[in-house]
Amino acid sequence: MNHNASLSASPRRARRIVLLSLAILGIASGAFVVRRPLMMSAPMCMAGRWHGCFDTFNGVVLMTLVALPLAALVVWALARRRRAAGVTSAWRMSLAEVGMVHGTVPFIWMTMMPGPGAGIVPARVSLVPLRDLVTMGTGQIVGNLLIFAALGFFAPMRVAALASVPRILALGAGCSVLVETAQYVLRLDRVSSVDDVLVNATGAALAAMASRRWWRTTAEAPSDQPRRTPAPAG
Repeated sequence: MNHNASLSASPRRARRIVLLSLAILGIASGAFVVRRPLMMSAPMCMAGRWHGCFDTFNGVVLMTLVALPLAALVVWALARRRRAAGVTSAWRMSLAEVGMVHGTVPFIWMTMMPGPGAGIVPARVSLVPLRDLVTMGTGQIVGNLLIFAALGFFAPMRVAALASVPRILALGAGCSVLVETAQYVLRLDRVSSVDDVLVNATGAALAAMASRRWWRTTAEAPSDQPRRTPAPAG
């Protein structure tokens, strides 16, 4: 029995448990803080009604929290399948894939919600940098920073080619341009602003720096393939 391997695995397991506990505690604390506005949308969401649930910020946040156990189950299933196939870093890869989707789609959904004048008022665009930023409230700035934060945090953990802050910055900017363009083309009664692109990309880059210690490197790429059992000699 390799005692060194067992000793090295124990701190890793303990670290994972601590990080998971902190994540659960953080989510629970956030849900407690915003429990009142979330509960306003709960009856509509539980009844499966579109209006009052999926067309409101509170409703989307509530359904995102409700879907967390399902997301955790998907991570577990993907990781178990990969481990059975002999893939290394199975948990990191699975968590990154699910985290990118679960942490990004709800924010994009909220960003694409039409305003009261959707389809009626003309599309608006603001191309002067920093002009809209000075008029944004704190909540709006924080929301813009979070839109692609999950993408920036998890993408370098999954794709070695994205393990770079400038590349994540470019990825966040590119995704934000697509969203702003869609808002303009669909006439959602929203202002397509260059400042939104700047803040969205900054949020992705900051999140990427927070996950830097878990980035996937090019040297790890070959180990993601299933391990081959050597053929017996004879």
